[in-house]
Amino acid sequence: MDKLVINQNTREKRYAIIKKDTVEKIYIEQPAAASSVGDIFLGVVEKVLPGLNAVFVDIGEEKSGFLHRDKLASYVQSNEENAAKQQKSISSFVHQGEKLLVQIEKDATGTKGPRLSGVIELKGDHLVYMPKGRYVAVSKKLEDRTVREHIRKVGLQLKAEPEGIIMRTSAAHVNEDTIRQELYSLRMEYKQLLQDAERIKKTGIVYSENTFFVKVKDEIQKMNDGEIIVDQLELKNRLQSVSKLPVKFYSGRENIFSAHRLEHEIDKALKRIVWLENGAYLIFDETEALTVIDVNTGKFSGKHNLRDTVIKTNEWAADEAARQIRLRDLAGMILIDFIDMRDEKDRVHILKRMEAALHKDDRQTKLIGFTPLGILQLTRKKTKVSLSESLEQNCAVCDGTGKVLSAETMAYRLERELWEYRNTDEEAVLIECTNEVSAVYNEEDLQRLEEMIHLKVIFTLKEGDKPFYRIKRFGGLLELKQNLH
Repeated sequence: MDKLVINQNTREKRYAIIKKDTVEKIYIEQPAAASSVGDIFLGVVEKVLPGLNAVFVDIGEEKSGFLHRDKLASYVQSNEENAAKQQKSISSFVHQGEKLLVQIEKDATGTKGPRLSGVIELKGDHLVYMPKGRYVAVSKKLEDRTVREHIRKVGLQLKAEPEGIIMRTSAAHVNEDTIRQELYSLRMEYKQLLQDAERIKKTGIVYSENTFFVKVKDEIQKMNDGEIIVDQLELKNRLQSVSKLPVKFYSGRENIFSAHRLEHEIDKALKRIVWLENGAYLIFDETEALTVIDVNTGKFSGKHNLRDTVIKTNEWAADEAARQIRLRDLAGMILIDFIDMRDEKDRVHILKRMEAALHKDDRQTKLIGFTPLGILQLTRKKTKVSLSESLEQNCAVCDGTGKVLSAETMAYRLERELWEYRNTDEEAVLIECTNEVSAVYNEEDLQRLEEMIHLKVIFTLKEGDKPFYRIKRFGGLLELKQNLH
């Protein structure tokens, strides 16, 4: 039985989806790092970039937002043919200092500000309303062509120019009157939003979604059976009014995630190595540009031959890699280095296995295929930071690299720095360093160094998290030795 486990009785809000006793998704929202996707701002164009066909928009936040020409409401609303519009510079559709109503499509990450859209979207239970969208689309998850066409016709009949509508999957299961009422409600919501924007005299937020509640509602709509378990009575009562599934209240002393063994899954999703049940394992390396997943056979040797070992390992790896991509919320370019397969039909088999595993993902993914070197390429749409970026910070010692400079490297740097003082009038130099750095110099090395720089070298040891040195002072030999005590 499927389960949606929701932890909301503390400031960090979390939910997890469990299918057939396997954790398929974990979502965590911290107050300081809550997603702003869907929030609507009144902004001012501060810079127009014709070369990029984009503008930077001041939205009253720390970082300005990036808005491409194709997401401008004025561009979308233009009656010109697409070919003619695309030939025009962004300067034809917007100017510096212009006020715009914009919505965040992608959160700010690293040094980059948020990505914006000028085509506002307001979400309902059965449709997404775009006051200036000018088109009707139907959820790709509705695979029945007849149903899709019927839903599209309903949308075309109900919308007015220049409105746009995206019909959600659930629209196929309600009558036209329900959709009409929801569309009217969203129109009134947009009207109120415009009035709120008019009252604001400076840039800033106009509308903020309860991101966590919206995401929980979306997850519930996707569930056909199962149960919902929450640890907060207020949320239980709210969800009962929107859920067709039973909502249970958890009141145990133990944290709800611990009770359902979900804390272990979070810890596992933060580790670099993930073991498979058969003794094989995956190694995850995340960088700003891409994520690399390396598949290793480990202790697994197969029952018959090398090919059997390779295929079985790659099958299990494809399933677990797809699950970990969802759990870790990895996005952008992802490369998977499967165990080398010489036969092309084996690659096709693993490609199909990966495609089936990714089908469970509600985020847009694209399988590009194998490179000539046998590495599988895929992309996954990014809207927010990954799980590791959300829960972890760079190590103060290694600055997130996982490595520090060795004692030998630091000792050789010290030599080069001391070389610059070789003509000083001082007699000796006092150096504070870790034991590992001083240990690089045996008696012969130290004598050679002193002859080279014409200075006596005195080490004073200090414990540190990594090998380091610091030139404390120069002076007379006796004076510096006395300072050691």
